[in-house]
Amino acid sequence: MAARHGGRILADQLALQGVRRVFSVPGESFLAALDGFLDAGIENVVCRHEGGAAMMAEATGKLTNRPGVAFVTRGPGATNAACGVHVARQDSTPMILFVGQVARGHRDREAFQEVDLPAMFAPLAKWAAEICDTARIPEYVSRAFHVAMSGRPGPVVLSLPEDMLSARAEVRDIPAPAPRPAGVAQGAVAAIEAALAGAERPLVIAGGPLWTAEAARDLARFAAARSLPVAVTFRRQDYLDNRLPAYAGDLGVGMNPRLAARLAAADLLLVLGARLGDVATGGYESLDPAGPLPRIVHVHPDPDEPGRVFRPDLAVAAPAPEVIAALAAGKAAPGPWGEWAAAARAEYEAWQEPRETPGAVKLEAIVRWLSDHLPEDAVVTNGAGNYAAFLHRYFRFKSFRSQLAPTSGSMGYGFPAAIAAALHHPGRTVVCLAGDGCFQMTLNEFSTAVQHGAKVIVIVASNGRYGTIRMHQERTYPGRVSGTDLANPDFAALARAYGGHGETVAEGADFPAAFARAAAAGRPAVIELRLDPEALSTSLTLAEARALGQGRR
Repeated sequence: MAARHGGRILADQLALQGVRRVFSVPGESFLAALDGFLDAGIENVVCRHEGGAAMMAEATGKLTNRPGVAFVTRGPGATNAACGVHVARQDSTPMILFVGQVARGHRDREAFQEVDLPAMFAPLAKWAAEICDTARIPEYVSRAFHVAMSGRPGPVVLSLPEDMLSARAEVRDIPAPAPRPAGVAQGAVAAIEAALAGAERPLVIAGGPLWTAEAARDLARFAAARSLPVAVTFRRQDYLDNRLPAYAGDLGVGMNPRLAARLAAADLLLVLGARLGDVATGGYESLDPAGPLPRIVHVHPDPDEPGRVFRPDLAVAAPAPEVIAALAAGKAAPGPWGEWAAAARAEYEAWQEPRETPGAVKLEAIVRWLSDHLPEDAVVTNGAGNYAAFLHRYFRFKSFRSQLAPTSGSMGYGFPAAIAAALHHPGRTVVCLAGDGCFQMTLNEFSTAVQHGAKVIVIVASNGRYGTIRMHQERTYPGRVSGTDLANPDFAALARAYGGHGETVAEGADFPAAFARAAAAGRPAVIELRLDPEALSTSLTLAEARALGQGRR
């Protein structure tokens, strides 16, 4: 064995794990790793902010079902990247963040940009540690990939002291984790089937991490064969083709009230891979952990998850895709739930009918146009804000992994996620829908998109405010506006300044032609939608929200 510096050892370990691309903001604390990437053949996507780099890595984890990887420097680099680690934690996404650290001999002296990284990230990450011995880099990297993928997947953070990384060592590489044989106990499958057989008003709830296109097809076959209604959890709408009769909608923020009522009325919940939390249960109002509950069959890869909030009648510790495959392969006959399932679908269809908003550009019409005209495999991303509710309500996701969005509700996520998707799928259409406030949190990554050839199309819903907060403000303190108005740039001109394509749409009829020009531009593009400030949400105008608040006083 030849001696290698720690950066090369680390890069070689990543290559063995199948990593071909990392996202970073460079720092002097990990120069040896930057050097190692060159010989290991790993592409380094240079970002403009550590939060953007971490979100791109998280989105890559969603796209590949393997840990996305980011590199940032100590101190401010680490704290900036924490937002992406939080997304990975709440979204159960495999991800590894490497953080450069001060030299070992300088530790605990509050050296330049020194932070106790394992202590800082301990509440956010599945595992956070510091590598203090160059010869142990393969061991730590191997454990990081195992932990990121085990049970409920999530983020791992490894601290890299600068002198440890530049030191040399003779050490053997460790191969990637061995594949785990798939298989679900037949007794568990029989118990799930028995629970379904005894139900009168069953509802399947699909969500969670590590789904595949095959799992989505299995879910469709399973639901169709048994006449079961399926609801998906927040921002997992691409787990079932929304055009199928089984699809009943999403249990997300601003969910269909009729679906919330159906959740409360169900006598059996078959939860496949999802965590039952406050968003899926309407703030624990449709389902109260302390109140009378339906029978709950909870399938989750982490045995500690079922029972965390809601007591299950049956808990199955297994990856949801494996359980769905076993259920879909079994003998099936339609259950006596046809009318129940058909009613759920009819309520979804009715919820899809647009409620007209004020102004010459109507976001509901734009989203419906996108739903009707984008390729079925187009990837649509978003961050957080009232604008996203239009996407959830009016867009029909047709193929698996066509949606990238943060279940953590993180603003600024959609644009970095779109860049990651465009780099991973260079031949697919990638569209980011962003609010003006959401986009401005990470729009500096536009130069990253231009530099690396990520041909994303960003549609900016521009109404000059933080719309979600303004909605709550008007409901609680009507007419007393504070801290929610925005002064926006000319987004189209800004895109052109970065070297991209820019369009501004002030009349809804102009959108299709503007989109066609953006798609044909061959470079990153922005289409700014000038919305009427009165258009606040899918169901409320600003005036209506204020009147609602005044009525509560």
